[in-house]
Amino acid sequence: MTYLYAGNRHLVQNGVNIGVEQVGSTLHFGPYPGLNGYPTAHFTRNSITGNGFNRAFHRYSLEWTPQGITFYVDNMLIGSVNVGSGFWDRGGFAQHAPGTENPWQHGSVMAPFDQEFYIIMNLAVGGTNFFPDGATNPGGKPWHNESPQAATDFWNGRNQWLSSWNLNEDFSREASLQVDYVRVWAL
Repeated sequence: MTYLYAGNRHLVQNGVNIGVEQVGSTLHFGPYPGLNGYPTAHFTRNSITGNGFNRAFHRYSLEWTPQGITFYVDNMLIGSVNVGSGFWDRGGFAQHAPGTENPWQHGSVMAPFDQEFYIIMNLAVGGTNFFPDGATNPGGKPWHNESPQAATDFWNGRNQWLSSWNLNEDFSREASLQVDYVRVWAL
């Protein structure tokens, strides 16, 4: 389970700020890493224009029940996964990878989320999933998502994007993920 935030102030796609003004929540699941059902359980929410999630601390909440998983930011719904007939069906794995065995066939309807799991809080700085090739950002994007060496291209192009992180301002606070606390309750 992931809360994602891209720290770019001016990352825009189709007129929408997908950087500091957008937060995402995602469930990653699949029978193996290359077959991930996350697109069926990925949600985003944007802040009010000019009032990004980088301006203050926010409360990110996750409610995990036997029927589903719901994500909130500051008590506002980001998205909800009602598991229905199970995550195997939700991911469409029988259609996407015929012949693949369902590793959760003997678990509950919530499998694989019917046991302890990881919660990831993430500040994305590069990558191929959450930085679309069609998005714009000051300095540009020095890699293409389909490149077999996208990570290397990202690093080699740091002279284009690194200055946008404002590392020399305010003790680099704008370029860092700051977490005040994490609490987990079982009810």
